[in-house]
Amino acid sequence: MSSSAAKLQHGAGERLLARDIRALRKARGLTLAEIALRLGRSVGWVSQVERGLSTPSLSDLRAFADLFAVPVSLFFSHDVPAENERGVVVRAGSRRTLGTSESGLVEELLSPDLGGSFEMLRSVFAPGAALSTQASRPTEEAGYVVSGTFDIEISGVWHRLAEGDSFRFEGKPFRWRNPGAVPAVVIWVVSPPVY
Repeated sequence: MSSSAAKLQHGAGERLLARDIRALRKARGLTLAEIALRLGRSVGWVSQVERGLSTPSLSDLRAFADLFAVPVSLFFSHDVPAENERGVVVRAGSRRTLGTSESGLVEELLSPDLGGSFEMLRSVFAPGAALSTQASRPTEEAGYVVSGTFDIEISGVWHRLAEGDSFRFEGKPFRWRNPGAVPAVVIWVVSPPVY
């Protein structure tokens, strides 16, 4: 790759990172001033990061991850797609991975970025993995079970789902578990985006 092509690739990656940080801030209803205060940075610096004019350090990215309650890995793996695919297509080998196998849940971001009104994830739940405490977020969520067995509790009611089954709920407390001996794969859609 030529040095000019490498510079273009690097600049596009910074723009994707900037868009993700802006989308996370907006999804959480935070202002630039609130983010700056929580990070101990200036409003101008946060604004420059969101516009791709300043590149945050690794410690800054960790602080953003803590602030937004997302894994720091979300900010990495920005494989920059071809110009005509940017913001439109996600290639199978270029998905951003969130989570670890140790946590029992590994998710891949199927959406091209965190902008827009929803995000789509491919979630792989390890055998025996479970979310032990209820989660609740101001979102509408839906899922489709691609393979395996998947249990989801919505507002205190457990539902056992198998391959081909689907679900939807809005703003209700939920938990999940994989009661099976094989991984459960679920395509999960969340609106507005939470990652």
